[in-house]
Amino acid sequence: MADEEDEPGFDEELDDGTSGVDVGHGRRKRLFSKELRCMMYGFGDDQNPYTESVDILEDLVIEFITEMTHKAMSIGRQGRVQVEDIVFLIRKDPRKFARVKDLLTMNEELKRARKAFDEANYGS
Repeated sequence: MADEEDEPGFDEELDDGTSGVDVGHGRRKRLFSKELRCMMYGFGDDQNPYTESVDILEDLVIEFITEMTHKAMSIGRQGRVQVEDIVFLIRKDPRKFARVKDLLTMNEELKRARKAFDEANYGS
């Protein structure tokens, strides 16, 4: 009983939904709501979309990410998610595959540019 009184914040941390997982009362911290609102506006929605619309879209995004992560963990190295696993999973969807390929190429170009910049400023 004394242990419970020493750490009253522990139970509160579990119940406030900060992990992004549904808790008993259906409340959950929204992880992507700000980004989704901006994306919805960019795709033609109102500047302040309905909260319910954002919540539904966020539920779909989290479900997609969770499913892809579980699938990626089951292939390749067990228990680890690697870029190659994600690429393998989306290889049959041309739009997603092209977007991932573009993002990976851009990431490599940025790495090379940072390396060249660092060498120019701090190198020999």
